[in-house]
Amino acid sequence: MTKQCLLIADMIFDFVDPAGALYCGIDAERIVPRVRELLDEFRAEGSPVIYLVDNHDPDDREFKLYPRHAVAGSPGTRIIEPLAPRPGEPIVAKKFFSGMRASTLADLLRAAKPDKVHLTGVCTSICIMETASDLVESDYKVVVHADAVADFDPEMHRCALERMKRVLQVDVLSGARV
Repeated sequence: MTKQCLLIADMIFDFVDPAGALYCGIDAERIVPRVRELLDEFRAEGSPVIYLVDNHDPDDREFKLYPRHAVAGSPGTRIIEPLAPRPGEPIVAKKFFSGMRASTLADLLRAAKPDKVHLTGVCTSICIMETASDLVESDYKVVVHADAVADFDPEMHRCALERMKRVLQVDVLSGARV
């Protein structure tokens, strides 16, 4: 049996709620039921679920590129209620686009030893694509669920999915999990 892991990236108030500091748009809200469906499937089979949460210092250099968002300890970093983690499900704070960079994700994945890492969340052209790239470079088989990722820019979303498929050789699925 294939051992799989689900990563849920940045499904937090500042990105998914219209009142959030860096709202990713209606598409971020639309993927919530699909992400929840995958979350329920992984939990039911006892597969690991790991949350990636943008978590910046108050003077983070990223704020030169994007509006101030997801400041550590602020309500903006809270995972949205429909996807709230259960006790024991790790939450990995990240300061960079990729969840693999300078975080505990690599250690968690080494311990879990998944054959496949499934990736969901926001923002497709930034954090999803960068995390997928680092996962591939770390020799993980990566699956991105096209119906469970979103971007504030529909064209960038499409380009990111295509890049992950062609360049990174990621499995990009548009329906039920394989």
